[in-house]
Amino acid sequence: MKISNEKNGTDMTIMIEGRLDTTTAPELEKYIDENLGDTKELTFNLEKLEYVSSAGLRVLLSAQKKMNKVGNMTIKNVNDVIMEIFEVTGFSDIMNIA
Repeated sequence: MKISNEKNGTDMTIMIEGRLDTTTAPELEKYIDENLGDTKELTFNLEKLEYVSSAGLRVLLSAQKKMNKVGNMTIKNVNDVIMEIFEVTGFSDIMNIA
């Protein structure tokens, strides 16, 4: 998995590439904790995400809970495979997916 971000003031976009699963989810969680800072608007760009497991969903939900306290979180560029996972798990109902 490859993680990168773009920050503009208090807005941050995190791009995730590859697989977000049991082995890579802790890496994303650590990355979020280290880079969130004063972010008020967090966007996940999942354009190049190929797969997400329950461990990856947990990290996204945790980020959502953190952002609910200080601002907003949006998930964008979700492909059909990932969207199906979000729909089956109910995440499409609780996450802001653009």
